Amino acid sequence: MELNISDGARKVLRRLNSAGFSAYVAGGAVRDLIMGKIPHDYDIATNARPQDIKALFAKTIDTGIEHGTVTVIENKIGYEITTFRRDGVYNDSRHPDDVIYVNDPRTDCLRRDFTINAMMYNPDSGVLDFFCGKRDIKQGIIRCVGNAEARFREDALRMLRAVRFKAQLGFVFEDKTAQAIKKCAVLIKKVSRERILEELNKILLSDNPDAIRDLHELGLLKFILPEVERCFGEQQRNKYHIYDVGEHIMHAVKNTPDDLILRWAALLHDTGKPCCSSVDAQGVIHFYGHHRESRRIAVDILHRLHMDSASIKDISLLVENHDYRVEANFTAVKRMMSKTGAELFEKLLILQRADNMAKNPKHLPEKLRRINGGLDIYRAVIAAKQPYRISDLVVNGRDLMSLGYRQGKEIGDALKALLDEVIIKPELNNRLYLMKRAKEMRGRNK
Repeated sequence: MELNISDGARKVLRRLNSAGFSAYVAGGAVRDLIMGKIPHDYDIATNARPQDIKALFAKTIDTGIEHGTVTVIENKIGYEITTFRRDGVYNDSRHPDDVIYVNDPRTDCLRRDFTINAMMYNPDSGVLDFFCGKRDIKQGIIRCVGNAEARFREDALRMLRAVRFKAQLGFVFEDKTAQAIKKCAVLIKKVSRERILEELNKILLSDNPDAIRDLHELGLLKFILPEVERCFGEQQRNKYHIYDVGEHIMHAVKNTPDDLILRWAALLHDTGKPCCSSVDAQGVIHFYGHHRESRRIAVDILHRLHMDSASIKDISLLVENHDYRVEANFTAVKRMMSKTGAELFEKLLILQRADNMAKNPKHLPEKLRRINGGLDIYRAVIAAKQPYRISDLVVNGRDLMSLGYRQGKEIGDALKALLDEVIIKPELNNRLYLMKRAKEMRGRNK
């Protein structure tokens, strides 16, 4: 079987082979090539030792030399080259206590996570497939190499990776692999938050972001996102909903485009509901104030996972306003745009559309008319460059100071009042009128 590897990878293999070493493209790149996809990067496996690799290539980086990995730079592209090895005992559910170099590619493949990632390729020898990876690709199966429980005890993140590959590839779990995840799920607590966040991001950006449900079904979610776990089984007995909170969230996530901010907002938008549930005299369940509680929970979760501050700010704002009814008129749209900014306003309405698509379809047409109408008005505002931010005003704080306004809250309140008038009537955004109005407000407030 011939695979169309990149010229750079071919050049790296050729140099190692010419020096008398075995060398293969390994892991995910082989899987992607067999599936007809273009690999994001190429990992190389070889029996050359790290010192041999460094001697053969002009530019190298010791990216993981303690584990036998050296990165080689060819034509400004990095290729991770790792010496064939078998691992010693794992005591931290990630790294082996010692690394033992070997000459046998099969032994090296034996330490890898899943059969679909345990293949190697060289143009001269073809695909090395010791554990039926090609068969599992054809059948769409996620299966561990060797003993599944042992693989997960070696590195607990592999359980999350299994879910991620299922989401990205649309595969299913082999039974023993799924059972081993359930048995070892608690070990995920040993994995760093940064590594967990990276895998969650990849799941959410996949074609099947509702694979978060797999984390719930496999027993992982309660150790990673217990606030989301609590939503499964939380009933929503009212006319607007047909799913429990957890299933509603999964459908909302599935309905959003592949934007990480949007998908995190969809995942967290109703996490406050279990804390805000109440039942009225007719047995109808309400969730008063859940948007505020959901925002608080979202901020806690995202800080815990060490997400960057800018993303936390955007996601929490979307979560807090996901239920806010934006009427389809210019004033209402521009007032919300002044709060969110243009880009986030569009995401807010996209989130609201996804949220409502995950509810009772009986009420969907009316809600979509309002949301789509709001999006049309938003685009008209942008196209016409209508003012909706304080920075759009033709006057600023310095102008108001010339009228005797004090720096700080007084100027801020005055600018907000002027903006409110301009939002209603864009034609009022002229210097003569705004200075006159500011002077009137100043005199009235003395």
